[in-house]
Amino acid sequence: MSTINARKKPRGRPSVESEEIRARVQQPLLGRLDEYAAENDLPRAEAIRRLVEAGLERLA
Repeated sequence: MSTINARKKPRGRPSVESEEIRARVQQPLLGRLDEYAAENDLPRAEAIRRLVEAGLERLA
């Protein structure tokens, strides 16, 4: 007799210790952001993370 695993696997990406944020960005800044992302072969989200981190390190 076979057994059926009743526990379903969670769908989607595995959770990480992070939190989603949302922000509105005006088109000129978004264009510069997308240029930076393209020049560095990065997805937009990773470009945002790197730029925020660099800005915060500069302030420290």
